[in-house]
Amino acid sequence: MKSRLSRILAGLAGFFVMRLATVLCVFSLIGMLGVILVNAWPALNWEFLTEAPRNMMSEGGIWPCMIGTFALALGALVIALPLGVASAIYLNEYQSESPMITVIRLSIANLAGVPSIVFGLFGLTFFVVFCGLGVSLLSGVLTLAILSLPIIINTTESALKQVPQAWREASLALGATRRETIVKVILPNALPGILTGSILALSRAAGETAAIMYTGSVFFSPKEGLSFLEPVMALPYHVYVLATAGTNIEVTRPLQYGTSLVLVSLVFLMSLAAIILRERRRSR
Repeated sequence: MKSRLSRILAGLAGFFVMRLATVLCVFSLIGMLGVILVNAWPALNWEFLTEAPRNMMSEGGIWPCMIGTFALALGALVIALPLGVASAIYLNEYQSESPMITVIRLSIANLAGVPSIVFGLFGLTFFVVFCGLGVSLLSGVLTLAILSLPIIINTTESALKQVPQAWREASLALGATRRETIVKVILPNALPGILTGSILALSRAAGETAAIMYTGSVFFSPKEGLSFLEPVMALPYHVYVLATAGTNIEVTRPLQYGTSLVLVSLVFLMSLAAIILRERRRSR
């Protein structure tokens, strides 16, 4: 009787701690967004969203920063997603367990935890200097793609492992080749998990500062439009410079919070679109 009562009490205590942690997380998020919104409110208007910065960044808007952020994140995902999915398929479907594969998986897991500043310095050394691409949109996209690869590989391989082995065996028994089994059986059923990985990679790429400050982003660019061999403005780097090296930090504080709010909203909308696509695919 005592052991049963202790198990019940332990279960109730566990649920209480989990509920408390959830409430704290939710209220922390609401508080953070509230602080950002209150401080950003003076800067929020149509001009702020549709015009370029002017007057030493103390006026105007962030339209070029929004375009640059979208281009960097989407470009990184276009490169990293097929490479990451292909790598995960190779590791999970074509390779058996061995010490070498274990080392490769451990290396990928370690790369997922490497600080973004390390990827930025690698991009500076390899893409900007060695490859001669300079500080450009292409250098930033390639750096963010490498940064996103470990996330996509890990989540995709986990999704592939969730597909029952019996489905593979049934497909092969019916005469399908391994390639046909992967394309027609495994990938369609693993797609929701793959999209989850792409959401995480997209969110991280859109919010990175250190990885692009040396490779693809500048504080101000007078050129309109996008070019792969020219640097772009980006929301994370814009916030960083406004908050640390602006000409009048106090005057630009509403712009800092406004840019932060737009960045959070942009990441949310991109993630929401991917989530909707994932849920529609899952429902099928």
